[in-house]
Amino acid sequence: MYFIKTPGILKTIFPSNLIWDIHTEDKIIYLTIDDGPTPDLTLAILNILKEFNAQVTFFCVGDNVEKHPFLYSEILNAGHAAGNHTFNHLNGWKTATADYLNNVEQCKQLVAGDLFRPPYGRISFSQNKALKKDFRIVLWSVLSGDFDQKVSKEKCLENVIKHTKQGSIVVFHDHIKAARNLLYALPGFLKEFKKKGFRFEALG
Repeated sequence: MYFIKTPGILKTIFPSNLIWDIHTEDKIIYLTIDDGPTPDLTLAILNILKEFNAQVTFFCVGDNVEKHPFLYSEILNAGHAAGNHTFNHLNGWKTATADYLNNVEQCKQLVAGDLFRPPYGRISFSQNKALKKDFRIVLWSVLSGDFDQKVSKEKCLENVIKHTKQGSIVVFHDHIKAARNLLYALPGFLKEFKKKGFRFEALG
């Protein structure tokens, strides 16, 4: 089970340092792309983003960066931001804190910067306490659900358009299981909000 729009109550339960959205007076949306880089998909995503002059943040899995350094370089060369998504896409609720922190550090050797997103949005209080010293920990306000094979590409687009607003942090996935929905919903999403006068920026 997952929520397309993050319920407000979660923000009161989780630690206050977690970033769910960005307060802005401007018509800005903060798109994020998780799990890559991925052969055959990352370059397609970059082409779509270029078409709409969109800057986004890629939360990269360290193991994928190590396997596909050219694709990671292409992300940075296109002017996008990159964040740490652990080395092995670990579920924090199922991983001992010491092991989790070591995995984050392993990814940090490949993905520089202070942005971190816990895979699945799952991070323990002890993991958060340790990581917040060095990272801005970013969650999201809108989850596209592009990874869900039970959701049609049309419904994926409809959901993400319906729940996105000014300052939203929106998640898509650079993962083969998301490809069908992503390649349809991402350009449709960008087209719709660009028409409404929004711009798309990376997390600074």
